[in-house]
Amino acid sequence: MIKNPVKIGGVNGLEIHRLETDPFGTNAYLLRCKQSSEAILVDAPGNADLILAQLSGYKVKMIIITHGHVDHIMALEEIKHSLQAPLAVHKEDSFSLPLKPDLNLNDGDRLTCGEQQILVMHTPGHTPGSICLLIGAYLLAGDTIFPGGPGKTATPADFKTIYRTIQEKILPLPDDSVILSGHGEPTTLGKERKLINAFSAKATDDQLCGDVTWS
Repeated sequence: MIKNPVKIGGVNGLEIHRLETDPFGTNAYLLRCKQSSEAILVDAPGNADLILAQLSGYKVKMIIITHGHVDHIMALEEIKHSLQAPLAVHKEDSFSLPLKPDLNLNDGDRLTCGEQQILVMHTPGHTPGSICLLIGAYLLAGDTIFPGGPGKTATPADFKTIYRTIQEKILPLPDDSVILSGHGEPTTLGKERKLINAFSAKATDDQLCGDVTWS
């Protein structure tokens, strides 16, 4: 499952690389600015040695966890110990990490890497503290939204929450926004919007939850 990092794109000198890791095929995202030599790691799912090698030579400003599920934090302790970089997560998911975070992220926070700003968006539903990161036209979505559906939910109330989150936080973005999820390949909001609109036009079961697809 291990693949070489794939460059997804870049904004204002900040490059975004996706690295699919073992054992669950979870994506780690490496934000690297060659001009400033600053970097941010988004999620620490596995293959710590491979992730660390890709960050060699950069000053890692922060390790951001999109949510506290085990498949996104399996390599966290090893990476945190090696990098000694601040650990950041939304407070609602801080309890699920094996380490105490150095920074609690909030909706609307703005971070920087190099010259590029990164907007923190609180997107609950998959977990109470799930977040997305908006970097120009790129949305690092964690497990909030995937190609073809929302993130998995445990209860009907959670599904209602994630559906409302997507409607209020993600759908207002432009169609050419690139969605980079915690698993799988990128998609675009324009493509997902058509599926979501079709889903919205249909009557749905009040007990809907689990692995839901827009179709």
